[in-house]
Amino acid sequence: MTLRVEQLGKDVGAETHLYDMSFELHPGSLNVLLGPTQSGKTSLLRLLAGLDRPTRGQIFLDGENITGRSVRHRSVALVYQQFINYPSLTVYENIASPLRRQGLDATTRDRKVREAAEMLGIAPLLERMPHELSGGQQQRTALARALVKEADLLLVDEPLVNLDYKLREQLRDELKSIFADRSSIVVYTTTEPLEALLLGGHVQVLNEGRLLQSGPTIEVYQRPETIEVGRVFSDPPINLLPGHIGDGRARIGEVTLPLSGSLQNLPAGTYQFGVRASHLSVGELRRHSPSAVALEAVVELAEISGSETFIHLRHGGTSFVVQQEGVASYDLGETLQVWLDPARIYAFQTDGALVAAPERREVAV
Repeated sequence: MTLRVEQLGKDVGAETHLYDMSFELHPGSLNVLLGPTQSGKTSLLRLLAGLDRPTRGQIFLDGENITGRSVRHRSVALVYQQFINYPSLTVYENIASPLRRQGLDATTRDRKVREAAEMLGIAPLLERMPHELSGGQQQRTALARALVKEADLLLVDEPLVNLDYKLREQLRDELKSIFADRSSIVVYTTTEPLEALLLGGHVQVLNEGRLLQSGPTIEVYQRPETIEVGRVFSDPPINLLPGHIGDGRARIGEVTLPLSGSLQNLPAGTYQFGVRASHLSVGELRRHSPSAVALEAVVELAEISGSETFIHLRHGGTSFVVQQEGVASYDLGETLQVWLDPARIYAFQTDGALVAAPERREVAV
C-alpha cells in the first residue's frame, strides 16, 4: 500500500512544529527521517501513526484518506527508543500480545512468535521477564512485537539511541536485513548521518520542522541541494570555506586551486565551498589525489573519539574540521598542512543553493 502525504503541517499553540510537507512512500521501502533533535521527526511519526491530528493537510493510504483515523484503526506498528515492554508479561507474551488482539488462534500465534524471536536472536529468552533482560534484549523484544503484527506501516523511532556502541552496530546490521524482507512501509528516524547511509533506502532530511530534501539516501548524501542539507547530512557538519572564482582559478583564503572537475564550468563570482571533514587530510600524505592542494591552518582543538581524531583548525578567519583515522595528538596553536582535493569540493551560491558537486563515487561507510 502506498502512503501519500499532502501539505501536512502541525501547529501547537502559536508555534509551528511541522511546516507543510508532501511526499510519497511505497510498499516494501525503507525510509529514513534524518535530522537533529527537535527537527520534527517524532512529530511527523506521530501524525503518520494517528497518535496526533495534523493542523493542515491529509494522509492517504492506498488512495484512502486516513487523516482522521485513530491509531487503533490504522494498520500500524510502532517501536520507541525507550524499548517499552509490558513488565508483568514474559518475552513470549509480550510478542504475542498484538496477535491476541487480532484474534489469531493459538497455533498461529505460537508460530509467529517463535519466528520473530528466532529472527531477532531472542528465542532462548522467551520465558524471561523484561526486568531480566539487557537493554539490547528488551529492544529486540519490542521490535519482535512490532514485526509480528505485519502492519502496512512500521514506524521505528530512534530504536538504537539508548544502546551501547557495540549493540547499536550489531542490531543496525540485522535491522537492514529484516526490513529488506518485509512488504511493509518502514519509516525509521535517526539523528546520525552514518546510520542513514548504513541503512540505505530513501531519506527525508528534516530541520526545524521543514522537509529540506528527499530521495535515495546515497544520492541525497552525494548531492545535497543546499548548505542546510549538507550540514544535516554530514557528521561533523560539512565545512564551509568562503572563496571566489576569477581568472581561471578558484581562491580560498591564501590558496589557489585549479578549476577542475565540478568547478571548471562555474562563472566568476563569490561562493561558499563545501568539503566534508573526512575528505580532508593532514601531513605530508596526499591521501585523496595527486592534484590535492595544501593550505596551512592552526590547531584550535583536537578531539579523540574512539578510533578517530577530529582536528579543529583555523585558516585565516575560517574555522573547519578534519576527520583523521586513528588516534593522534596535536598542540594548540600548532601549524599543520591540510590537503584539499579539488575533486571533492562542493560549490554553493551565497544564498546556500548548490551549483556544483563532486563526481559521484562509491561511498565508504
